[in-house]
Amino acid sequence: MKARSPFLLFFLAVLLLLPAFAQETKPDALKTYRLGRDFEAQGRTAEATERYEEAVRICKEEISQNATNMDSYTVLTWALLRQKKYPEAAEWGQKGLKMNPNDHRVIESIGEAYFYMNDFKESLKAMQRYVDAAPQGERVSVAYFFMGEIYRIGKQFRHADIAYTTAVKLEPNLPLWWYRLGIAREGAGEPASAALAFERAVALSPGYKEASEGLARAKKAGA
Repeated sequence: MKARSPFLLFFLAVLLLLPAFAQETKPDALKTYRLGRDFEAQGRTAEATERYEEAVRICKEEISQNATNMDSYTVLTWALLRQKKYPEAAEWGQKGLKMNPNDHRVIESIGEAYFYMNDFKESLKAMQRYVDAAPQGERVSVAYFFMGEIYRIGKQFRHADIAYTTAVKLEPNLPLWWYRLGIAREGAGEPASAALAFERAVALSPGYKEASEGLARAKKAGA
C-alpha cells in the first residue's frame, strides 16, 4: 500500500480542523454586548457605544442568514435599548415576534422600548405578558418595576404599590425602587407604609436627598 505524503496528511488535517476554527472565530454578539455593558458601567461611553454597534451589526448579519434565530433578535434589542434607539428596538422586536410570538425575552425588550417612547399602554401589555410567560425570568423584577412606573405615572397608586412591592421583594437592594414605592404609598394616602419604604431607601443610600425628604413628609403626615 502506497504511503501518503506528509503534505497530503497535513492538508487533510487542516480540512478537518477548519469547521472548529471557524466556530471559534465566529463573532459572538452576546459576548460583544456584555463587553459594551461592562465598559458602560466603567463610564467608558465611547468604547461601550462601539461594542453595542458591533453587536447590532453581528445580530443583523445573523438574522439575514437565519431569520428565525431568536437569540439574535434578543441581543439586538438589548443593544439598541442601551443605545436609546427605542423605535428601532421595538421594530426589531416585533419582527422577532413574527418568528416566535412567545419569546419572553423579546417581549420584555419591547415593553422597555415602548415605555421610553411614552407608549405606556403597549408597554404595560408587554410587561404583563412577560411576567405571565416567565414568572421566574431573569428580568421579572425589572418588569414589575416598569409596571409600577406606569401605574404611578397614571396615578393608579395602589396598583403601583403592588407592582413596586413585588419588584423590591425580588430585588431588595435598589434604593430607587424603594423610593418609588414610598411615592406610590404616599400618593395612595398611606404615610406610615410610605415611611417604611423611604426608610429602606435611605438605609441603602444615606445620601439620597429625595428619599430623606419623602421620609420627613411621611412622618409629618402620619404624626
